[in-house]
Amino acid sequence: MNTLFEIIFLDEAFNFLQSLERKHYEKILYNIRKAQIKHDPELFKKLSNDIWEFRTLYQGLQYRFLAFWDKTDNTETLVISTHGFIKKRSKVPDNEIQKATQIRAKYFEEKNKK
Repeated sequence: MNTLFEIIFLDEAFNFLQSLERKHYEKILYNIRKAQIKHDPELFKKLSNDIWEFRTLYQGLQYRFLAFWDKTDNTETLVISTHGFIKKRSKVPDNEIQKATQIRAKYFEEKNKK
């Protein structure tokens, strides 16, 4: 099965995922796998120039994992998930987008040092 992109979970995103009940993280991973094979803005949506969100609604909770693209390597397209949270309002809080933007900047800064 061809995927549109590969995904990497940074530590904070992975730790948030691990903190959830099994059925909740399984639903999130299921939706992320669906987003990897089909363009669906209900599952993977652009929030700003550089930040995207994986979206999952499960048992009344709106889970969000913010992410960004890394297209610097010609071999594969990566989506890097920065962190996750439970959304309480209709709009994604600006501080969550800013946090993802800062993590993105740090990621590319460290990658460029290598």
